[in-house]
Amino acid sequence: MAAAAVSEVWPELELAERERRRELLLTGPGLEQRVRAAGGRLPPRLFTLPLLHYLEVSGCGSLREPGPGLAQGLPQLHSLVLRRNALGPGLSPELGPLPALRVLDLSGNALEALPPGQGLGPAEPPGLPQLQSLNLSGNRLRELPADLARCAPRLQTLNLTGNRLDAFPAALFRPGALPLLSELAAADNCLQELSPEIAHLASLKTLDLSNNQLSEIPAELADCPKLKDINFRGNRLRDKRLEKMVSGCQTRSILEYLRAGGRGGGRGRGKAEGPDREEARRKRRERRKRECGEAEAAWVDEASRLLLRVLHVAENPAPLTVTVSPGVGDVRPFIVGAVVRGMDLQPGNALKRFLSSQTKLHEDLCEKRTAATIATHDLRAIRGPLLYAARPPQDLRIVPLGRREAKAKDLVRQLQLEAEEHRKQKRRQNVSGLHRYLHLLDGKEHYPCLVDANGDVISFPPITNSEKTKIKKTTCDLFLEVTSAASLQICKDIMDALILKMAEINKYTLENKDEGSLSDHEVDAIPGQVSDPRATRGAEQAGSAPLVVEQVRVVDEEGHLKVVYPSKTDLDLAAAHVTVLR
Repeated sequence: MAAAAVSEVWPELELAERERRRELLLTGPGLEQRVRAAGGRLPPRLFTLPLLHYLEVSGCGSLREPGPGLAQGLPQLHSLVLRRNALGPGLSPELGPLPALRVLDLSGNALEALPPGQGLGPAEPPGLPQLQSLNLSGNRLRELPADLARCAPRLQTLNLTGNRLDAFPAALFRPGALPLLSELAAADNCLQELSPEIAHLASLKTLDLSNNQLSEIPAELADCPKLKDINFRGNRLRDKRLEKMVSGCQTRSILEYLRAGGRGGGRGRGKAEGPDREEARRKRRERRKRECGEAEAAWVDEASRLLLRVLHVAENPAPLTVTVSPGVGDVRPFIVGAVVRGMDLQPGNALKRFLSSQTKLHEDLCEKRTAATIATHDLRAIRGPLLYAARPPQDLRIVPLGRREAKAKDLVRQLQLEAEEHRKQKRRQNVSGLHRYLHLLDGKEHYPCLVDANGDVISFPPITNSEKTKIKKTTCDLFLEVTSAASLQICKDIMDALILKMAEINKYTLENKDEGSLSDHEVDAIPGQVSDPRATRGAEQAGSAPLVVEQVRVVDEEGHLKVVYPSKTDLDLAAAHVTVLR
């Protein structure tokens, strides 16, 4: 009788056990009530699925602790995603040991501390010996566990953004402690000091400590042999020249400045002694003048800014409008749209970078499309106004990207068959591409869709766009949409991030037209990176040619306004390298 009750409350667990699934996602409006009934924990039956490789439980405000049995019951777990819940103030019991875990995401919770016994796992032997990615962003942590490096010695990516940290534990930078760590993000904290021992992170490539309370950057940072991208914006540095440089100059120039000892000399080797001191100062002055002097700093203040101009509905002779049908409220109720004009996707692999940035947003901010889905369209292929509606699967027809026209019912069935064939061929449960998102339609009697004035379905979220509105190299004007079943604010936040990324890509493309094809890494490395201040006329033109973002109104069937994007409170970007003209 009790087992039957559990099956009724948690049908996902019964299905996962019956089909021997290796991936399980628990989310949605009904989850919170069920977790509350389980005492704010995950159900014990979940920990009897030893085949699980991927487990995600997200967006549950009643989940306060994972519950006992996780480590013992899920020995093969590779990825554990527990974001946007209410975990905290600690983890009781601690998560580890999880010997196979590679990805751990605890972002967006209420964690305040991770002490021994209420943290990530034991240090001896390491509780997370294979962990590569750890995301603790968006919590309330005031300190990190001192034994973090011993618990997860193979860590490669550490995200601590948006906490209350005032210092890093000394053991984190101990020689050999984290030999593989390549990305460290701790923006939006209260860090007051960065230890010179950070030079012991031999694999560090990306460092983001923006918006903290740092007053100095140690010269030893330049000793990190692989460091390529740094962000110290939003810190009040004592060295005002350095403060200006971190707001716009390239990482290479900043590291050279630190290596030379900064203004007036620095600590260690940057400080010349005896008769060589004056010569060292002269060389430093020449180097600063050559790489990022006063004239270039002025250029950075003006030309390096990304410009976004908002065109209000009242200024637009033909504004685009989206009408929302009542039926979509039970399926995927939230949508925002925007028109962006002025993109240049023709040079090099600019189009590839744009599509790659959209994929990254889907993986990160959109939480693998569970929180929201982005769709981008060639505006020239769309005829407005648009209708956002819900239709039965057998009545929804679309020409999916790279496929022939099909009913949504047949498309979903075809994708399910492809996923099953993929599993058989690969002899594993994981699937890729569109197949990863099919579970988001489970139990839905109607599917959401966006339809233009010609009656063509241009979008079927969260699965695919239409081939008819596909972005091409010749596309310069785009219609963007973000839909969500979670909240309107999530749609707006993701739209902000998408438009900011588009501005960065567009500026970089315009400044480097003559340099041929550039790799994705070169442009995606630093948000807001700018090219050499001595760049060509194309860069000067880019500084004065903003992307135009046209407002799009979303209304109900009576024409009453539901949302307009961007409003006065949208695109309120904290990034120092962006100017929004309203």
